[in-house]
Amino acid sequence: MPLYWVLKHILLGPWLKALFRPKVEGAENVPATGPAIIASNHLTFLDSIFMPLMVKRRVTFVAKAEYFTGRGLKGFLVRSFFVGTGTIPVDRSGGRAAQAAIDTGLRILAEGKLFGIYPEGTRSPDGRLYRGKTGVARLALESGAPVVPVVMLNADTVQPRGRKLPRLIRPRIRFGQPLDFSRYHGMAGDRFIERAVTDEIMYELMELSGREYVDVYAQKVKTTPGAGDGATDQSSVAQLAA
Repeated sequence: MPLYWVLKHILLGPWLKALFRPKVEGAENVPATGPAIIASNHLTFLDSIFMPLMVKRRVTFVAKAEYFTGRGLKGFLVRSFFVGTGTIPVDRSGGRAAQAAIDTGLRILAEGKLFGIYPEGTRSPDGRLYRGKTGVARLALESGAPVVPVVMLNADTVQPRGRKLPRLIRPRIRFGQPLDFSRYHGMAGDRFIERAVTDEIMYELMELSGREYVDVYAQKVKTTPGAGDGATDQSSVAQLAA
């Protein structure tokens, strides 16, 4: 049995479910078979644990390759976690991070699997929802797969910024109806169409979460002096196109 399923159903998943008792709405919106893109807002590292845990099927993400090359006990534990959760390393060198992540996503979708993505490209610095990167639109248009919007409603309360250990607060996750973009078939590469698709996805995330939307890239806010915490995470492997 792959390590992913051992962690999810034996070593880690049952304990997390018992301790935190995640509350999920709309889980039936995730297709039981076939490819789909799971597009989520991103508040904390816990998003990459609780959301896949509550989906019956395997959700595959990409992460920067550095997470898989660490040394010592910490490096071993980090590498084991990402390998065990089905995360795929992507080389960020040479300015090809975005394309490498998209190519990986298209391969996963072509295999009829679920691919997870954070359209904002990084964690929100303050809990608000920020402008989406168009990589999610490219994936949807080139693969033809539906996009299932999902929001972490209170992950930043479970683990506030700067706190190392999460609080024993019940995480709340909400899945929306799948979004079908087949009306744009053959229009992949059109930047206006890709922006429109991305904005539609972000609008759904805003509606589902009730969070304020800011039409600025989160990474720009983080790199502005005095704004954000500059945190890096597995979704920042690639900005997935502007």
